[in-house]
Amino acid sequence: MKVKKKTLLLIASIVWLIAGFNILHIGLNTYKNYVTIINIFLSLVVFSIFWFMIFSKLVFKHTHRIKSFKDELHFFLKFFDKKSFIIMIFMITFGVLIRKLNLAPDVFIAVFYTGLGSALFLAGLLFGYNYFKYLKMGD
Repeated sequence: MKVKKKTLLLIASIVWLIAGFNILHIGLNTYKNYVTIINIFLSLVVFSIFWFMIFSKLVFKHTHRIKSFKDELHFFLKFFDKKSFIIMIFMITFGVLIRKLNLAPDVFIAVFYTGLGSALFLAGLLFGYNYFKYLKMGD
């Protein structure tokens, strides 16, 4: 199914919001037994690393890539490139394995998933912002 290139930004927003919400939800549900100032600080560190070093750059990169497409219609999964899909599959698989095989203590899940989920959710919000900004510009 093909969609307009601006719709790719909306799809990216929805995918990232859902992923971020789900991971944040897992982290926060696990957090209830581990709320300390140190853990909150560590969650902020995880968030900062993922947001400033990875996701903010990724949103910019993919927004620019999508907006620079010459053709108007594109396959709906083209909101990411192949490399990003491979990274996403790896992250999902690794995350599920960590939880299902109990490879990390709950405190790690609480701290790490809360920071990571927050950064992913913010990426979804930024993709959504870029979508509405693009609509407003009429490009």
